[in-house]
Amino acid sequence: MHAAQPHYRGPKGMDAAFNRVARWLVERGVNLAGAQTLTVTGRKSGTPQTVPVNPMPFEGREYLVSPRGNTQWARNARVNDAAKLRRGRRSRSVRLVEVAPADRAPIIRAYLGKWGWEVKRFLPEGMGTEPDDATLARHVDDLPVFEIH
Repeated sequence: MHAAQPHYRGPKGMDAAFNRVARWLVERGVNLAGAQTLTVTGRKSGTPQTVPVNPMPFEGREYLVSPRGNTQWARNARVNDAAKLRRGRRSRSVRLVEVAPADRAPIIRAYLGKWGWEVKRFLPEGMGTEPDDATLARHVDDLPVFEIH
């Protein structure tokens, strides 16, 4: 079920300022509850784009969930799956493989269990951080999920 307009809540105001501060801290090695920076190549500009993200282990694999929806980094990763994750001096080159919507629900539920307190204001209207199965099923298309390889 795809919405007429894809869900996307871009960072504005204090969120944009917080992202800049979080990125700066993470790039200097500060562990903000597991946050890392993600660098992907801009699909139009071809230049590196870096944002703070929360990688999440789940069932022996590692994922990135985009609680803001169809973000720039998610759109960029769909075009070029090569990316870099970094905290401080430690970085690793990865590939981001998008998870099919039919397989996202348990990953999103686990992500919300861990990060819901931080991302609840970015979620689609009416979803909340503890959605029932039907609500979650309605929103799996709204929240891109990528497996980190």
